[in-house]
Amino acid sequence: MKRALISDIHANIEALLAVREDIREQGVERIDCLGDIIGYGPDPVECLDIVIADCRVTILGNHDQAALFDPEGFNPMAMQAAYWSREQLERARGTPEVVNRRWDFLGELPRSFEEKNLRFVHGSPREPTNEYVFPEDVYNARKMEALFAKVEQYCFQGHTHLPGVFLESGVFLSPDEFQYEYELTSEKAMINVGSVGQPRDNDPRACYVILDDLTRRLEFRRIDYDFNVTADKIYKIPSLSDTLGDRLKTGR
Repeated sequence: MKRALISDIHANIEALLAVREDIREQGVERIDCLGDIIGYGPDPVECLDIVIADCRVTILGNHDQAALFDPEGFNPMAMQAAYWSREQLERARGTPEVVNRRWDFLGELPRSFEEKNLRFVHGSPREPTNEYVFPEDVYNARKMEALFAKVEQYCFQGHTHLPGVFLESGVFLSPDEFQYEYELTSEKAMINVGSVGQPRDNDPRACYVILDDLTRRLEFRRIDYDFNVTADKIYKIPSLSDTLGDRLKTGR
């Protein structure tokens, strides 16, 4: 079975629709979402509705959690965006049943999901919602040992918006190092699937991963979309910092 793994949509409907179209062209049989459907971007309700309709499994992200509870550890820009996103969900179109269904969906999201020797989280295998695992963490042997102790074989995650593969042997491989296709081996691995709606690896294109469950082959896909449309929406919303629009154009 081929499954698409998407993460960190961040209310960017233009990126999500472009990725959705590419997924349909790849013969993918299911879509799983690793969290942060909302936050930062201008279209939280529309993105949430697509994820509810399309995704088999969705994991709780820290920005999804911030819509339900007060944001913890957020910088002022992220906190203001979180409160604005919550307001959009509260005032969203639809019958009370439709509006409540969105809140129920967010409130029932699991922090992790396991299937055979695959684990799916938003942050890390140690702290599924909030812990960041950055490429430079490979130099922190103690942290990496603790993380891999929580991994049975493979863990898929998002949160940093930086795609690539962490290996238990202590290396991080970015997609360009293996030409965007990687075959998992018997070595334990943590795979960051990148960000659909707010890439931060100096590439503004949307990113997601296709996993072939049978062959254990990964394909990191980069998809063009009109980020200027999303940025212009952000610039028109006083509660969203212009920085959130600017960074879409640079992928940083």
